[in-house]
Amino acid sequence: MDFFKNLADSFVKEVVDPTVSFAEDSARTVVREVVDPTVAFVEDSARTVVREVIDPAVAVIETQFQRPRDVTEQEKILDNLLASNGSRFPGDDYHSPDRKNWMAHLSVEKLTLNKIVWPGTHDSATNGIGIDVVTRPLGECQTLSIYEQLVRGTRLLDVRVQEDRHICHGILASYNVDFVIDDVIRFLSETHSEIIILEIRTEYGHKDPPEFESYLTNKLGQFLIHQDDNLFNKSLSEILPKRVICIWKPRESPRPSRGGLLWNSDYLKDNWIDTDLPWTKFQSNMNHLKDQPSLSSRRFFYRVENTLTPQADNVVVWVRPVTDRIRRCARLFISRCIAEGCIDKLQIFSTDFIDEDFFDACVGLTYARINGRI
Repeated sequence: MDFFKNLADSFVKEVVDPTVSFAEDSARTVVREVVDPTVAFVEDSARTVVREVIDPAVAVIETQFQRPRDVTEQEKILDNLLASNGSRFPGDDYHSPDRKNWMAHLSVEKLTLNKIVWPGTHDSATNGIGIDVVTRPLGECQTLSIYEQLVRGTRLLDVRVQEDRHICHGILASYNVDFVIDDVIRFLSETHSEIIILEIRTEYGHKDPPEFESYLTNKLGQFLIHQDDNLFNKSLSEILPKRVICIWKPRESPRPSRGGLLWNSDYLKDNWIDTDLPWTKFQSNMNHLKDQPSLSSRRFFYRVENTLTPQADNVVVWVRPVTDRIRRCARLFISRCIAEGCIDKLQIFSTDFIDEDFFDACVGLTYARINGRI
């Protein structure tokens, strides 16, 4: 019996125990090197999916529901402001008898550059840009040609170009800038006392057109008003027959030199903010305007843009429905400038889709200034 017991003990010790130990070690190895990494990988993958897919998707969905509520709330603020304070101001009932020649009708002797409230257009040369119905609503900020805008009273143009001298708005391109310049020259040839601020810049993300400064001076030379810090207090009669303040804003090329035919970016400033919320933009416009020097001491043009910008993270990305949230508030903004004591700082007022009411508001305020009503 002892023999068989010893044989069994030996078998257990030399065969069974090593086999069990090997199996246990193998199992631990499988757990350590296969199961645990697989579980960890699955857990990491799940966290990555949550972090990079599910959370952003939830955030986008939440934004889509929240943004309309934000817009509605901000529009109500403006509506309440309009209801409680109104949009009347001195000169708001003035209507020029001739929009094409409105500066002449206000008197070129009395009208100094720093008393003008310049009606301007934002992205002025975007009429017909892109593909109708498809991309045009994403980039078209004006439906009138440059000439039509000038005839209807616009006196500041915001023109964006790319390397090949075509008009552009972001990635959308349109006609050659020659069409803009030709429209400006056509208008100047048909009038005698209207002065235009023509801002031309290289669009963000694009390269400067080669030799563009020479192009502008060659095309517009006879009309160009030299860069001059003393110009702002001068009357139109002292500036004529020169008619165009051309501000060239390249991205990489040298800026126009001081005292030259073209003006550099120091002479046209603004504080653009990227938002589609109307009260946010209204407040920003007002606060930045208050920070500017008064017109009597200012030696640059300052622009307020009564516009909104569609946002990529929102369902509503067409320009018109977004910018219409604030476009209707031009007269309200002017009346608030008076109420808040900064009307003497308002100078260039720009809009998308300029219309006669916006023009009348700007020119009415100019009329009030030169006649001592404000």
